[in-house]
Amino acid sequence: MGNFWSDLSMIEKIYAVMGLAFSFFFLLQMILSLFGVDHDSDASGDADTSVDNDAGIPFQFFTLKNMIAFFAIMGWTGLVCLRGGMEQWLAVLIALLAGLSMMVIMAAIFYFMSKLADQGNVDSLKAIGQTADVYLTIPPTRSGQGKISLKVQGRFMEYQAITNDDEAIPTGSQVTVLEITGSQIFIVTKI
Repeated sequence: MGNFWSDLSMIEKIYAVMGLAFSFFFLLQMILSLFGVDHDSDASGDADTSVDNDAGIPFQFFTLKNMIAFFAIMGWTGLVCLRGGMEQWLAVLIALLAGLSMMVIMAAIFYFMSKLADQGNVDSLKAIGQTADVYLTIPPTRSGQGKISLKVQGRFMEYQAITNDDEAIPTGSQVTVLEITGSQIFIVTKI
């Protein structure tokens, strides 16, 4: 190792130190991310407020992770190019392009990963017009509530239901959802 280090020119040593140091930080960052220790900043307090650091920007290019990846790839690419006999200006250019390419790749990966996030909320308005099964008998003319079950956004849900029909709708019948009241009670009619 000592002989290898002494054979390097000053710029090769700079690239080697850059590659080693930022590779260490990159690995440390990856290990910490696996255990949930990350540099994302969410804050919340007693007032039930939160602050998110993305500022609504969907494609984040200049982040700490991307900068660490940039310098790690730039260091190793520059060292390999110079050790391969390239001229210094060409090695610097290729190292910069490789680092920038890595930043774009990392930003794209995190952008598409953020698109995989699911809110988990069901929009009950999407149930209007759908067919549901009566789970508990629905009394006639809004004289009481029954229950219906239906699939909304890929999830089986149960809701309180009332009807304007003159006859009760028995368990096992099929109904159509007409509207939803402000208190999330579904108004249905028998099919």
